[in-house]
Amino acid sequence: MKQNSHNQLCCHHDHGPKHIYIYSPAGAIRDKLAFKRGVARLEALGHEVEIDQDARAVYTRFAGDDQTRLAAIHRAAASGADVALITRGAYGLTRLLSEIDYKAVGKAIGTGTKFVGLSDFTAFQSAVLTKTGDVTWAGPSLITDFGVEGTPDDIMEACFDDLLTGHGEGAGWRLPREKSLAEVESSDFYIKKATLWGGNLAVLTGLIGTPYFPSIKGGILFMEDIGEHPYRIERMLTQLLHSGVLAKQKALVLGQFNGYKLAPHDKGFKFQSVVDWLRTKVSVPVLTNLPFGHVPTKVLLPVGAKVSLSVEGRDALLYWGHTH
Repeated sequence: MKQNSHNQLCCHHDHGPKHIYIYSPAGAIRDKLAFKRGVARLEALGHEVEIDQDARAVYTRFAGDDQTRLAAIHRAAASGADVALITRGAYGLTRLLSEIDYKAVGKAIGTGTKFVGLSDFTAFQSAVLTKTGDVTWAGPSLITDFGVEGTPDDIMEACFDDLLTGHGEGAGWRLPREKSLAEVESSDFYIKKATLWGGNLAVLTGLIGTPYFPSIKGGILFMEDIGEHPYRIERMLTQLLHSGVLAKQKALVLGQFNGYKLAPHDKGFKFQSVVDWLRTKVSVPVLTNLPFGHVPTKVLLPVGAKVSLSVEGRDALLYWGHTH
């Protein structure tokens, strides 16, 4: 996937060694070589990589039983690291939400630790936002992004570097050519200081009705997913719609939805069909093609931060300035 998404706002490269804590709060590591490559990659960049004592634990499909993974989260919070980075997502964090020490997590964030991850990590991020109001970062995981064979995606790596150095201020991307130029130009808009939140669509909808689902009014909701057929994506969006969540937002931003196969009986029903349907159900902008999700090219997004969103023609920009 080609993107020209790494906006000029986040391209400073003031390299310096950082303390990165690696832990496994959800699924067990399956690809041990990718794990080693990821650690080696971060170390080659000059960073101090600390690996949690149970990062490689295995208990059925999980990286250790619930108490083991819970303890790993709390060690990450107590590590004093600049970044606490998950090894991988998969499934497991929703099981832990009622037992996480959110005061400890909030204290860690307040003293500079940035919790980074995606996919199943959406559960943790949503709960932290609900319980503390603090900012976490939707971004890469160790194995999938840094542990790839060959060279990691340059945009992902540059944005991660910007996070480490405190230089990331925003993310821009190009909207797809869906309409005539005149219609696109007439749909320019600017939203100032709205809460950015969201993440993986399936995980997010699974939290509706729980104490861990953020109650955000006037926010900017971003979503992504993998392996979900468009009709399932529509079904989950319908749940958010009927729950009144979508009507409270100022904008909806769809990232990458990939890893599914259409069937002959879909007869033209595809992801764009869902986007078109969604736009008939909400009165706010629905933007697509955000470079974030289960894809190599991804930006980092501050979940829970106040951001601005602007669209001029086909150029979209999320801007948050310096977030600490």
